[in-house]
Amino acid sequence: MSVPLHIIDVPALDSMSAESVFEAFQEQPWAILLDTCNNQLSDGRYDIIVYSPVVKLVQESTLLVESAEQSWQSLLNKDRASSETEASCPFERISEIHQRFCDSVQIQEETTLPFLCGALGFFNYDLNTRLADIPDANPKQYSTPDSCVGIYDQSLIFDNKLNKVFCCYLDESRATEMIRLATQPLKSKAPASSTQFALSSEWTSNLSVDDYQKNLSKVDDYLHSGDCYQINFAQRFNASYTGSEWLAYKRLREVNKAPFSAFIRLEDACIMSVSPERFLQVKSGQVETKPIKGTRKRAKDEFEDKKLSEELLHSEKDRAENLMIVDLLRNDLSKHCLPHSVKVPALFALESYPAVHHMVSTVLGELKADATPLTLLKGAFPGGSITGAPKIRAMQIIQELEPDKRSIYCGSIGYIGVRQDMDTNICIRTVLAENNNLYCWAGGGIVLDSDISAEYQESLDKVAKILPVLAESLEVPFTHE
Repeated sequence: MSVPLHIIDVPALDSMSAESVFEAFQEQPWAILLDTCNNQLSDGRYDIIVYSPVVKLVQESTLLVESAEQSWQSLLNKDRASSETEASCPFERISEIHQRFCDSVQIQEETTLPFLCGALGFFNYDLNTRLADIPDANPKQYSTPDSCVGIYDQSLIFDNKLNKVFCCYLDESRATEMIRLATQPLKSKAPASSTQFALSSEWTSNLSVDDYQKNLSKVDDYLHSGDCYQINFAQRFNASYTGSEWLAYKRLREVNKAPFSAFIRLEDACIMSVSPERFLQVKSGQVETKPIKGTRKRAKDEFEDKKLSEELLHSEKDRAENLMIVDLLRNDLSKHCLPHSVKVPALFALESYPAVHHMVSTVLGELKADATPLTLLKGAFPGGSITGAPKIRAMQIIQELEPDKRSIYCGSIGYIGVRQDMDTNICIRTVLAENNNLYCWAGGGIVLDSDISAEYQESLDKVAKILPVLAESLEVPFTHE
């Protein structure tokens, strides 16, 4: 089986935003928007829409592989007695199926567009228990699976620089249906659940201020005993809600304008990410990761705001913390990159967002010939910027001290395309919606000279453009006691 890939311009969509077009898809399970929010910190050029995957790979206790398309099912489940496997983690099976899909696709023209078609979805942080020596004593808390990855045979790619939209497809009839949905006028009367969003309770944390401080004191004990050098510790907020998750995401994207944002609709859950952080990108064998370590809140006064950003850039503590994670990521990349190819061209750079200033570094490498984006992703997962160092010991301590699982928080959303290109985010500033409950996490890296009260406030600063924004429908504004 060999299928040519077609790329066509869709004039009816040119000059339209991915956000406005995604309205037509947002209620469909497995519809995904990868959204730069036109933020130039990631070049803001390409947004991606997919829906209706030909294969679904869902990691629960086992990896379930489903396909509604008989032609793809017979190919992708080849040599398998069952579509359900006992794989301890999903990366190998996804890699196998993705490679078979890639082998079946003929790319007939050169293009600078990303992705085109291939694997796209998410990996929860909690997969770390399958990848390393991390105890998993906590019961399953969320209905959302540990990973959901679709194999998509079509996409809409929005080029925000040229104001053009391209449809990439293998099956003309499926592409025709996608374009029809994208171009049809939105219904004048949408269901009430699609036009409203409101919290039905206030946000609450899984840790009181006192409990938070006690746990950070335990982290401090581990640091002083030499168990680790840095621990990323987080608290989880939750609230109940009614109405449209898509409307909630639209509020968040407008306020945060984060370059690695995403919206994912599943059958029984939604993920809304307004992440500022790239995890791993692979283009033509070149690898990039951009860890964030070091945060200051934004100030309304321009002079005070500038002062805060300068304070961050010159903070010895934040620079040491950032460098620690850069070294960790250099090590993770070196396992799958050519010797001496891993470089750090940008160290301690400033990136400013509506809620916070961040200190960001850039690490580059060149992928080995026998490595793939998925082996790289597996080897570096979860990202070191949200675990600590040394990585495995940091994750063990996180598992011990945080009262709840992280789920999508500190996991990753992104794609692995048919040309072995990849781009993924770190799921910070991310909200999970399931069973009419919202979950949102925030934390920070704790080191020997961390100030407990300052670290607690920093965790609140990081969700200052999320929790209050979604609480606007409440008469009582968001507060945290």
